[in-house]
Amino acid sequence: MGLLQDWRDYAYKVDINSKTGKFIWDRYFKEEEGVYRQILANPSYIVKGTVKELAQKYNIELRHMVGFLDGINDSLNEANPIEEMTEDTEVKLDINLEKLYYNMIEAKADWLYNLPEWDNLLSEERRKELYIEQKKSGTVVKQKKIGRNDLCPCGSGKKYKKCCGANV
Repeated sequence: MGLLQDWRDYAYKVDINSKTGKFIWDRYFKEEEGVYRQILANPSYIVKGTVKELAQKYNIELRHMVGFLDGINDSLNEANPIEEMTEDTEVKLDINLEKLYYNMIEAKADWLYNLPEWDNLLSEERRKELYIEQKKSGTVVKQKKIGRNDLCPCGSGKKYKKCCGANV
């Protein structure tokens, strides 16, 4: 079994509301916050190393480092090969800060997008813009239903039922 599947089996197959689930996720979130604090303190430095080396560098369990890499992968300028990752796989964390902030909002990870380290990375105005942009992206806008006798939206001048609606 690969590292990513091992992480997912460990973290996602347990009820988050159970005692075990709370323990796993509370510990993971605390470690995740610590890694982000270190990385965001020096964002111009691109972190590189094997999965095992990064786990040791940030003093977290290997399994939790895999979870971290899984979570951050969509926020990188170049994704890592997380599906086939082993502890000796070289990874690179070239982070797109705006994408990372946006993805943290999407994940509802307020303990991460409210870290004080963001103050030096993105202006308050830009963070608000990203917040609003992300929240709007999940809004579903229901369009007005076209009636049978309404003019067809294709612009033909015919009634919808005699034009594009005839095939419906």
